[in-house]
Amino acid sequence: MRPTDISLGEIGFQYEDYGYRTPIKFGGIALDRVTLLNVRIRVRSRAGAEAEGFGSMPLGNVWSFPSRVLPYDQTLHAMKRVAEEVARITAGYRGTAHPIDINWELEPQYLEAAGRVTRELGLAEAIPKLSTLVVASAFDAAIHDGFGKAAGINCYRGYSAQYMDHDLGHFLGGDFRGEFLDRYVSPAPKPSMPLYHLVGALDPIFDSDLGRRIGDGLPETLAEWVLADGLTHIKVKLNGEDLAWDVSRVAAVERAVAGAQEQRGIAGWHYSLDFNERCPDVGYLLEFLRRVREHSPALFDRIQYIEQPTARDLKSGPRNDVHAAARIKPVVIDESLVDYESLLAARELGYTGVALKACKGQSNALLMAAAARKFGMFLCVQDLTCPGASLIHSAGLAAHIPEVAAIEANARQYVPAANQAWKARFPGVFIVKEGVIGTGVLDGPGLGAVPPGGSPPPVPALGI
Repeated sequence: MRPTDISLGEIGFQYEDYGYRTPIKFGGIALDRVTLLNVRIRVRSRAGAEAEGFGSMPLGNVWSFPSRVLPYDQTLHAMKRVAEEVARITAGYRGTAHPIDINWELEPQYLEAAGRVTRELGLAEAIPKLSTLVVASAFDAAIHDGFGKAAGINCYRGYSAQYMDHDLGHFLGGDFRGEFLDRYVSPAPKPSMPLYHLVGALDPIFDSDLGRRIGDGLPETLAEWVLADGLTHIKVKLNGEDLAWDVSRVAAVERAVAGAQEQRGIAGWHYSLDFNERCPDVGYLLEFLRRVREHSPALFDRIQYIEQPTARDLKSGPRNDVHAAARIKPVVIDESLVDYESLLAARELGYTGVALKACKGQSNALLMAAAARKFGMFLCVQDLTCPGASLIHSAGLAAHIPEVAAIEANARQYVPAANQAWKARFPGVFIVKEGVIGTGVLDGPGLGAVPPGGSPPPVPALGI
């Protein structure tokens, strides 16, 4: 029982909708819009301090609830219904505890509620656990944010035995007995981090790929982005079903980047590759890597890691063992990673890295980071086209986990309008210079998303 433990009070949530500047392709589906879930939660510590926590996250239904049966609007509606249930369950919490303990107790109830929503709406497919985590992540973020503000600390300084009743063994088993999160998570953020820029499957690489220019003053081709932001880290979305296209795509990216870097006088840069689960098996990935190395050893050497190449279902589908590929490049688990059990299953299949995401919840991400660090796995933090406060949340996660070397922030490409209210408050985070964003400022109270004297965009109060 710590004086910084919190109880929960009034909860409010609302949505913001934005159209994309240009579409992005997920798993073969072109996405041109985003709905943000914004959450406020009043908290009170045992010591009597009160604060309001704020959390925000895109409802990435195309990514977290992929379906060939249910249309976009139906999966989005289902996630909004889950949000209502998560709000109701969270408002009914009567304990006083650390945020990670609160989420640990409530998450099973959130998942049960998602099952009820599936039945209530008569959905042809069940709401996935990943989708429920995305909804709950905004509430979890608000709780962590409120906890830190009530204690007068950045929440990353509140993950030690001084603030937590339970060690990691309580959550992750005996191998972690006696250890706390502060062993694996830094209390202070890195001063700055390189930015990973996304090249989506629909994005123009050269001028010849452009139809009509958008003409909004932002870069439009890959070389323009590299020159404007001084990029050194490029993430490339690939098809996973067409080897010739995938190889030619990364080769084209390399030509464009190499030309721009020559103008800048830069000799070193990196790639990450994302197949969005579409490779049929590891043989496809091995052949892809062979062809890339044959085409350009220099391009091959610049590949830093590969995101989940095969299907996210690690149990019922064919056994997609990636040991052979992971001996060549780090292969990180992403969509499949929803809990510690899935992390252990991924390791058995040969995955050597973990992609952490704020949209799976602050509590979840911190526990998975601790486990991955203990196991010596490659670590990265991935984006969900997070704008505004959700980018602050994601950036804070990346900046406080030592092994994470770079950060994604692609909302600036696809939905810059959603960043406008935050850019003036955190120019170092939202304005990229020499390929780097400033993360040292993410040390304010709570999740650090509100600077002194500032406040996030208003969210109407909703008493529950």
